[in-house]
Amino acid sequence: MKYRIILASGSPRRREILTQIGASYEVIVSDCDENTSCTEPSELVKSLSYKKAAAVADGLTDKVIVIGADTVVAYGGTILGKPKDREDAKRMLTILSGRKHQVYTGVSVIIKEETGECRIITFAECSEVEVETMTERQIEEYLDTKEGNDKAGSYAIQGIFAAHIKGIRGDYYNIVGLPVAGIYKYLYENGIDLRTGEKI
Repeated sequence: MKYRIILASGSPRRREILTQIGASYEVIVSDCDENTSCTEPSELVKSLSYKKAAAVADGLTDKVIVIGADTVVAYGGTILGKPKDREDAKRMLTILSGRKHQVYTGVSVIIKEETGECRIITFAECSEVEVETMTERQIEEYLDTKEGNDKAGSYAIQGIFAAHIKGIRGDYYNIVGLPVAGIYKYLYENGIDLRTGEKI
């Protein structure tokens, strides 16, 4: 009997990535408390991804794989979360303009058997993004699109903001919000095919 694959996220970007590789999955959005005292980017995203996955897995009793993820943007070790308002978004984009920054995504995969036995895989990926130098007008025009309103770092690399990306180093899908190659690899090493939920 194969595993049900559950994405513990309402993010349309994460859904698109899983759909792109042909995975058969369901979405159950986690409603866990995302408050944390952690300030180190990779540890923060791992901690929050586990909270999200565990909150969903705890309510399930069948054979499931639950995937939780959390993404942050960081510059100089300082985390740039989702903007509070337009001024906050402008502040972030001004920081990122003409510079390189890091995008961290933490992933927790909980493999739950019918017996209740669990295996947990937690990892973080880091990719580097270089943004072209933006004029104040370009920043204001981008803010007008509202594309980055609910995004870490106030931008979406897969959207209009692509016009301002000078280069990336690392996993592109990690920047979008789900390092799917890493998830596929770790599940494969545990004897499971992410695309089908079947044992290998």
